[in-house]
Amino acid sequence: MIGQQQSVDCNVKSGTRKAVQDTPSQALSDALVKVATSRDRKAFAYLFEYFAPKIKRFGVKQFGNEAQAMELVQDTMTSVWRKAHLYHHDKGAATTWIYTVMRNASFDALRKMKSNKEEHISEDIWPIIQDSQTDDEGFKDHLQTAQIQKYINKLPPAQRDIVKGVYFQEMSQEQLAEHLNIPVGTVKSRLRLALQKLRAELGDQA
Repeated sequence: MIGQQQSVDCNVKSGTRKAVQDTPSQALSDALVKVATSRDRKAFAYLFEYFAPKIKRFGVKQFGNEAQAMELVQDTMTSVWRKAHLYHHDKGAATTWIYTVMRNASFDALRKMKSNKEEHISEDIWPIIQDSQTDDEGFKDHLQTAQIQKYINKLPPAQRDIVKGVYFQEMSQEQLAEHLNIPVGTVKSRLRLALQKLRAELGDQA
């Protein structure tokens, strides 16, 4: 009877140890604190080993692409290393905090992908009347004719500044955004609207 009880106790202890190993919440929290307070590389390696496969699985589901999933792993764990000092163990589990960092990184990646997609759309509509050129002076010189200038001057000031900056001053969209103190996305949208209006004007005159 005593032997059976000892066997049960051993099984319980073994099961308890296994449960702790499966969900090492305290160990993860301790490791994150060590990274925050002493930049402990071993603690960070422990966190990386635990979270990297989970973040990768999330990334594959999110993006459908293993390369982007691995970028998410790198971005997330880099942020964990840099921002570990923002974690407070008394306000939540380490897993909750790191998965929040992961979601923020995935949102940033999705915004970047959307921005790149818009960049391609913007490039597609840049040649307003390029197909109608009959000389070798180039698109920029063609835009500078009196007729095109007249249409550009009809644009709202905000859109007119963007068109002139891109085509006449040969500024990049990023340079214009910095020059005008507006987001790059605003530059793209204003340029898109301006080109659509110019196309409509030129189409009416065709």
